[in-house]
Amino acid sequence: MTSPTQTKSRSSSMSALPKLIAVESKLMLREPGTLGFGILFPTVLLLGLGAVPALREPSPEFGGARFVDYWAPSALILGLGIMGLQQIPTMVATYREKGILRRMSTTPVSPAAVLVAQLVVALAAGVATAVLLIASARLVLDVALPQHPWWFALTFAVGYASLLAIGVLIAALTPTARLANGVAMLAYMVAMVCGGVFLPRFFLPDALVRLGDYVPPGVQAMLDAWSGEAGPPELAHLGTMVLIAVAAGTVAAKFFRWE
Repeated sequence: MTSPTQTKSRSSSMSALPKLIAVESKLMLREPGTLGFGILFPTVLLLGLGAVPALREPSPEFGGARFVDYWAPSALILGLGIMGLQQIPTMVATYREKGILRRMSTTPVSPAAVLVAQLVVALAAGVATAVLLIASARLVLDVALPQHPWWFALTFAVGYASLLAIGVLIAALTPTARLANGVAMLAYMVAMVCGGVFLPRFFLPDALVRLGDYVPPGVQAMLDAWSGEAGPPELAHLGTMVLIAVAAGTVAAKFFRWE
């Protein structure tokens, strides 16, 4: 049974959540690196590649499509990986090293509130990244909009949630910013390589392609929803992402380290 003291503490923690989200939002907007690499970099990179004439010509290697058409979803995933797998672990680990989390531990703020605030800000940044990239690609490079917008929204939400959950798990368990950076970079490279972001998936071995279907953020499901070349995403792929998100988020909240 939950005691009155526990109920009061939980209520105080939840009431502090909007303030935490507001503070984290301001800190992110003041950080040029986050804005540059997390939100603007994918769009700038895609537009930069689109400035190369050869990459705007239809190619048989991409089934008659242009490179910029094929790679636009991958550019978005590149940015989501930066926000989900690098920004959150680095930020929280830095707070831990500077003693900010230790001071928070003396207040009613709970570990869940700290992590939820990070998730909300990262989610907003991810949506901003997607809107900016899709709009720029359409207006500047004439890249088609996602052909199955609802499936794309679903795969984006599930895939990004799984990335964010892994990010908060790393943030919750790593004691130093240096270790958090190392683990986060390893997770980022695995996700991007298996997903075929660095190299088109048709160049990858079949085993790595199949593995990439289940590795967050589920790149193939997002590619299919954007291109419209396939039907609804496979439930096994989305279900795996949901399980990863729930499991990683639960473990992160349970084993969060204040110091």
